[in-house]
Amino acid sequence: MTDSSSIGTAVSDATTRLAAVSESARLDAELLVARSINMPRSYLFAHPEDDLDESAQQRLEYILERRLRGEPMAYITGIKEFWSLELVVSPATLVPRPETETLVSLALQEIPRQAEWQVLDLGTGCGAIAVAIANERCNCAITAVDSSIDAIAVARQNVRQLDLSNVTCLQGDWTHPVQNRQFRVIVSNPPYVRANDAALETLRAEPRMALLAGVDGLDAIRILARDCRSILENDGVMMLEHGADQQRSVADILTSCAWEQIQCHNDYAGNPRVTLAHRPAGQP
Repeated sequence: MTDSSSIGTAVSDATTRLAAVSESARLDAELLVARSINMPRSYLFAHPEDDLDESAQQRLEYILERRLRGEPMAYITGIKEFWSLELVVSPATLVPRPETETLVSLALQEIPRQAEWQVLDLGTGCGAIAVAIANERCNCAITAVDSSIDAIAVARQNVRQLDLSNVTCLQGDWTHPVQNRQFRVIVSNPPYVRANDAALETLRAEPRMALLAGVDGLDAIRILARDCRSILENDGVMMLEHGADQQRSVADILTSCAWEQIQCHNDYAGNPRVTLAHRPAGQP
């Protein structure tokens, strides 16, 4: 950065530098410049000739370097939009992905608009799924569970920020905090990345415990298939997000645990992404 860089020049220079690491280099550059001057992105378009002072240039250089090292924009800005909600995120949680909105959409199709159901979100992370469902189904009671103390703190912050009185966040390992309760719907975006998956290189800034699930990426799904039946109402439904190439394996795991009506749904990109399974009515 020069001593007299204008906003317009700063955006152009940052775009050029970010092109090697981002598919949305211009947008990233605009967001980072706006953050460095503590102004909304719209300010950049109205005042491209304004100069960045030395402190703003230093802030911009710092956050540019973070992005160039592959850190997600959401961690740098501290926010991520999901289901049209602005959520707080941190390196303690995964960045919510667009494909996870498929899970929310399917849950909302299952839950009647005026239902007063108990809904459980396991492995909630920043709480994206839980708050999205709670915001759309305000009569339901949503319980969000995560084993990470830091992740649950972020989820609670999002619940407070969105002023949702129907979400309770609990820290604990999978079903352990709710073993004596019953739910009509269970949703989960569990870890499902294989230990040797090449994709981990591009995900190195995100928490490994929220990504990795053993050699085949299915360890967490095995736990959910085994343990969730006992806390699900008769004919209740469990919905699991998984990898696009794990559809058959997930179905086999669920079948071996006596789940029924197993059906996989594609995400918006057409990839097999969310599998639904029902607890058989009348069975323990």
